[in-house]
Amino acid sequence: MRPLRVLALYIAVVFIGGALLAPWLYWLAQTFAHTFPRIANSPFHRFVNRSLLGLALIGIWPLLKSLGVDCPRGAGLVGPVGNWKRLAGGFLFGFVSLAIVAGFALAAGTRRVNPMISPAVLGEKVAGIALTAGGVAVLEEILFRGAVFGALRKVFHWAFALVLSSMIYAIVHFMEPAKLIGTVTWLSGLELLPRMLGGFTNLHTIFPGFLNLTFAGILLGWAYQRTGDLYFSIGLHAGWIFWLKSYGTLTAEVPGAMTWWWGTSKLIDGWFALPVLAVTLRLFLLMPIGPRKGRPA
Repeated sequence: MRPLRVLALYIAVVFIGGALLAPWLYWLAQTFAHTFPRIANSPFHRFVNRSLLGLALIGIWPLLKSLGVDCPRGAGLVGPVGNWKRLAGGFLFGFVSLAIVAGFALAAGTRRVNPMISPAVLGEKVAGIALTAGGVAVLEEILFRGAVFGALRKVFHWAFALVLSSMIYAIVHFMEPAKLIGTVTWLSGLELLPRMLGGFTNLHTIFPGFLNLTFAGILLGWAYQRTGDLYFSIGLHAGWIFWLKSYGTLTAEVPGAMTWWWGTSKLIDGWFALPVLAVTLRLFLLMPIGPRKGRPA
């Protein structure tokens, strides 16, 4: 059960440590407010988010080492030779699946393309989104599939570990902005953290939002389980992030739209995304894909 204890300690350090670190980052930003006014004026919940993310990234390698992973291969990271097709295939799956959701949502009039964005700004934003998608996909797949899923399947059957790790992935992504009332104190992060998980008090937010995120995590983890490496998962994740960021940035809300079915700017929080994800999973399972010869699953 050691992997489970290590993982529990890691999660506690990230959430509690991140919440305690956030006020200090906020005060540091205020000290340099004249130099970085945009950062200093950011709402406090963003400092909490960045603190959690920072500690999660810093702790990835110590976590993997504690789990007995002493080389990148143990976390699903193998040499890129011969794996570019998997990376591209995963990206194509992710890109097409959410492109379908975005396309139908736009056709239904749920959102509209933002007419204020010029071609030059559009190109700049798309390039930035593509870089973000690649970077976030790599880091999150190492963390949630390579480390969290990898740790849990050392203790439980891989199918149970897959669902559990996917729920942890969904919880982290289910956090929402929350406003801090009053001045920032050293306990403000701990005070705000439960509010950022306030979506769990709304049944209509949990279903389908949390359900879709869990399903997405299952698809990403299953890809890792089948292939034995993270390339397909990274590509799939990057394709999704590209659309999630593009859709929210390049489109505008239409009042009175059926967001419960088509989703909001988050795209994946509507019921329509669920059958699309289910079909994506079915198509993936039909693919003749598995561990490369000479590589353990």
